[in-house]
Parts: sequence; C-alpha cells; structure tokens
Amino acid sequence: MLLVDPIDGSSNIDVNLTVGTIFSVLVAPADVLGREVTEQDFLQSGRRQVAAGYAVFGPQAFLVLSVGTGVYEFALDREMGSWVMTHERIHIPAGNREFAINMSNERHWAGPVRRYIADCMAGAGSLRAANFNMRWTGSMVADIHRMFKRGGMFLYPWDGRDPAKPGKLRLMYEANPMAYLIEQAGGKAAVDTRRIMDVNLKGCISASASSWAIMTESTI
Repeated sequence: MLLVDPIDGSSNIDVNLTVGTIFSVLVAPADVLGREVTEQDFLQSGRRQVAAGYAVFGPQAFLVLSVGTGVYEFALDREMGSWVMTHERIHIPAGNREFAINMSNERHWAGPVRRYIADCMAGAGSLRAANFNMRWTGSMVADIHRMFKRGGMFLYPWDGRDPAKPGKLRLMYEANPMAYLIEQAGGKAAVDTRRIMDVNLKGCISASASSWAIMTESTI
C-alpha cells in the first residue's frame, strides 16, 4: 500500500525554492487481493510501515529512503541516469542548536509552545543555556533534510485561529513517513506527548496530526 504527498512545499514553486515528494509504504491487508481497495485499507498505524522516504528537489535531486535497516541517501546522476548512494546509515548529528518553525504564527500557538520557543530564542543566558539558529523554508522535506545533515528540530504547532481544526501535518503521508525516517536515524518524533507512529487510527476518516507536532534530534 503506497501513500504519497507528490509536492510538499508547493507554495515554493512560483519562487523557485526547494520542494519535495514524501511517500510511505504499508503492509497490504491479507484479504486485499480479489476485491476493491478501500479507504480503510490505508488507515493503518505508522508502526505498520515497511518503508518510507522522500525526494528533495534542490540544487541536486536526492532520495532519502529507509526499509527498516537505517536511512540511506541517493543522489541523481543525470549523466548516468541513475541514483548513486551518497550516505548510508545516516544518524542525525547531535549538538547543533537549530530549529525550523513558522514564527509568523507565534501569537496563535498554545502557551507551552510559545514558552519553549521563547527559551530557545533567549540565548545562552537563558534556561536552555545555548544560542539557537532558526530556519524555515515552507517545505517540510527541505527543513527535515537539513536536520538529517545538521541536527536540530522541526516543529509544526497547532494554532488557535480555528481551535477545532487539527494540525496541518497529514498523519498518513507526511508525519508518519517522516517519523519513520527520523526514528531510523536515531531521533524522536512526537505529537503532544505521544510517539507519532503510535497514533491510533481506528475509526478515522480524516487523519491529521492533531495539536502540535515535534520532530527532533534526540539530544534536544
């Protein structure tokens, strides 16, 4: 079973910035052969993923992939017309104090998120005792790809503009596959206080990551 976000960061297209494609591969139900595939067939826990990955289309085209044995990166060799492995068993680097979040929405965030980011912004003399850098491209693929290279964290918080509306990260084809990759690379991926891949989909029709989602390198 394949779930795909074909163009992550589509708002970047008009200004020629980085976009990507995210995919998740799930175990097919045992009875799927010989019948119509239904929506419920896809509503599986992130723990049922057997592979996940993304392509990032920047100065170079990269494919980042895991089949449960670590995370591997491949670069597109245009002359050869094939993908060449550039990194194997990627581990998210420790120690880099960097976060990706859309600060323009700060006034709408829940109090705990505002306080956490305020502590990061306060610098070395604050509770966090470190200076943080902030990056935000408007493409989840681009921001998380940087985390695989440099360490840090990606946050996409719920905000209060429409309190009944869940977070914008789609669980099935954005949050789950990225969580799978991050955990395979030694990091953590959480929504509220729960592991993203433990979110229960039983009875769900519209599956979005609710409240505020964090994807973080394990030492932050």
